[in-house]
Amino acid sequence: MEFKRSNINTSIDLAQEIIKHFGTYLPPFAHWDTEQWRAAGKEYDEVRNCMLGWDVTDFGSKDFYNIGRTLFTVRNGKLKSERFPKEYAEKILIDPENQRAPAHFHRSKREDIICRNGGNILVQLTKTDEEGNPSKEKFSAQKDGCTLRLSPGDIIRLKPGESINIPPRTIHQFWGEEGTGYKIEGIGFTLSSEISSVCDDWNDNVFLENFGSRFPKIEEDEERRYYLCHEYPAAS
Repeated sequence: MEFKRSNINTSIDLAQEIIKHFGTYLPPFAHWDTEQWRAAGKEYDEVRNCMLGWDVTDFGSKDFYNIGRTLFTVRNGKLKSERFPKEYAEKILIDPENQRAPAHFHRSKREDIICRNGGNILVQLTKTDEEGNPSKEKFSAQKDGCTLRLSPGDIIRLKPGESINIPPRTIHQFWGEEGTGYKIEGIGFTLSSEISSVCDDWNDNVFLENFGSRFPKIEEDEERRYYLCHEYPAAS
């Protein structure tokens, strides 16, 4: 299935419904339409340059409902930038049952994945060796201040309020656990967040299986209602 603008519009509408259901609020620009963005001046350059806002992708998988992600980047900095010096990032993620990003690790980013509301999050972890391949060695991970000793491929269950720290060069996938979450048309949805060092999606991601692109080409099958974080028009 081609990744379509209709998938993006529908996913953002659904995400806003889920976020509202759980009593979470996003900044005003989360609700802007395309005309408001085209009128926005340079005072919003941090949003544009640090890729804040909506991020909906199938990673080039052509299988969005299994390999895909809908999220909103609330804050982020830019590496080696005096203008945007934040050293941290925060994302709000929508986690449907069994939808996940491709297995990947980050060269430099450290992140906490926090299960916020709804059902449970399952997080699968494996360390890499010096060449970036999956390691066969046991390793440690921090879950809410508790040190866990893990084997490659172990899955950690996070209930609402629980979190796991994922260091750089740790292969990970996470998804909403089947049978849990806020049900919409029979599918359970969980809300999670990511607190991390600066996020650089262009250079810091290493995918074990490369489906095509972190930001894939979009089939424009209907009118754009939202700009994604990498699509903003230049300041007016």
